[in-house]
Amino acid sequence: MSEPHFFVMGVTHNQAPLEVRERLAPASPEALRADLAAVSGLSEFALLSTCNRIELYGVAADPGAADSVQAAYCARQNFVAAEFERIRFRLSGREAALHLFEVASGLDSQLLGENEIFGQVKAAYAAAQSGGSTGAVLNRVFQKAFQAAKHVRTHTGISSGQVSIASVAVDLAGDIFGDLAGARVLVLGTGEVGEATAKAFRSRGAGDLAVAGRHRGRAEGVASGLGAGVLHFDERNSRLADYDIVVCSTSAPDAVLSASAVSAAMRRRPARPLLLIDLALPRDVEVSAARLQNVFLYNLDDLARIAEQNRSAREADAARCRAILAERVDGLWRGVLKRSLGAQGAGEPPGQEAGQAASP
Repeated sequence: MSEPHFFVMGVTHNQAPLEVRERLAPASPEALRADLAAVSGLSEFALLSTCNRIELYGVAADPGAADSVQAAYCARQNFVAAEFERIRFRLSGREAALHLFEVASGLDSQLLGENEIFGQVKAAYAAAQSGGSTGAVLNRVFQKAFQAAKHVRTHTGISSGQVSIASVAVDLAGDIFGDLAGARVLVLGTGEVGEATAKAFRSRGAGDLAVAGRHRGRAEGVASGLGAGVLHFDERNSRLADYDIVVCSTSAPDAVLSASAVSAAMRRRPARPLLLIDLALPRDVEVSAARLQNVFLYNLDDLARIAEQNRSAREADAARCRAILAERVDGLWRGVLKRSLGAQGAGEPPGQEAGQAASP
């Protein structure tokens, strides 16, 4: 069997600002996966879509299949192919594997060393597995990426301290309001990011905390674990004036807080500032709300710029991590991808927990 063509293409925060990444985020990952499954010559694929990146990993016998993947993606997103060509990156072979290793380890994140991406990569791999789109190459590369990411997080200081978008959001709120014990906090969205942010606010002393989500049962479960209140999601506009800090992290396709709703809330609290922290992609808060007096709106890119000030402290650890990952990728490439893989089932069994196999 000839060497397979392993590649990754996509757009991240390194290539595009938030307003472009919004347009690239698939409204229906399932529909996009169906499109990719129909690409001729594409034998394996996985989709990684987060707030900061959309990445398509693929394996094909013919390198030209990557062009077909790009065309299918642009068609699904109704995104001009020439524009995508200008901003996207594409890597193959060893460099594609190294990119995945660095992504899983938090080295390619807006927040250097952040923790959430590891779980997001695992979820993307699990979705590809359950959809039957992984095989010998992706199973091997993703599992080795998980092992390597766990190793560098354990043996270096790349993730020391609180490195997460939730911690940056809470730090920002603390800088603006000081003691958070007197601030009223509402978290809209009870997914992984929303729950983590609610926990971060509670750990920093926020006494008056409420959560709201489009799925009432999930919101009640998160609130119960934190001793927080529950706000019905449909009451978010009518009750907005009651809160000093509102964190938005839903997966809604459109804004859940309009500028008109924020304006109405501010008329009821003209002398009290309102901090809106939008952690969603697509964004949850209409951008024009930032122009309202006494309203302070921060999005993901804003928080990344704030976090950049603390980046230098982890740069030495990042250099160590990159050296470790490069060595591991070299071993992977020599041992697996540069020799015949034999049967399609080669590599660890798909169900194996990452990190249990011996490292290369």
